[in-house]
Amino acid sequence: MKPVPFRTDAEVEGALSPVTAHLQRGGLLAYPTETVYGVGSRAREADVRALAQLKGRRPNKPFLLLVSGRTMAEAQGLAFNEVASALARAFWPGPLTLVLPGGGGRLPDLLRGPEGGIAVRWTSHRGMARLVEALGEPITSTSANLPGRPFPKTPPSNTTSVPAAAEAGTLVVLDGGVLGNSPPSTVVDCTRPTPRLVREGALTLVDLRRAAGRLAP
Repeated sequence: MKPVPFRTDAEVEGALSPVTAHLQRGGLLAYPTETVYGVGSRAREADVRALAQLKGRRPNKPFLLLVSGRTMAEAQGLAFNEVASALARAFWPGPLTLVLPGGGGRLPDLLRGPEGGIAVRWTSHRGMARLVEALGEPITSTSANLPGRPFPKTPPSNTTSVPAAAEAGTLVVLDGGVLGNSPPSTVVDCTRPTPRLVREGALTLVDLRRAAGRLAP
């Protein structure tokens, strides 16, 4: 299956119906974000297990969620404390992933990290935000590279699993062109009153503190 063009507004709108139908059937997706290319699925247990198999990812390393807004995150039962609210106001939509408590009974525990939270980001990639909105539920996300390989900036085609999955029709690849030279998202754990910087990425610790002051990690 050839990659689906996903660059212009017209291409994005044209892709919404077939791609959402593919995801609703339990299919997998490779797609551009504001940072790197990712692979994902619906946030359903069977779909997440299929994604982990494609990625070759160990079971105890969870995926994050892409949402189209804070309202969608809260609809999944995820909770924003004062810190998470301040950081979300400052940097969402954008390359900031927040690890939030909650989601019990609505999201699979496969998504839950060792700290007990679920990682979530309101993506600033216009096409992906539109797709998540059209799907009406979050899309899981992890970088579209095999473990230990560089983060991909072009539509994934150089792994052993992606071409076979695409050929079999279980994976649809969205071609958003070559992405800019941005690192992956910054990750902040907000499951406790005191936030913890898990990964410094596209946003630096200085960026976080400049915007959120005492509420930053």
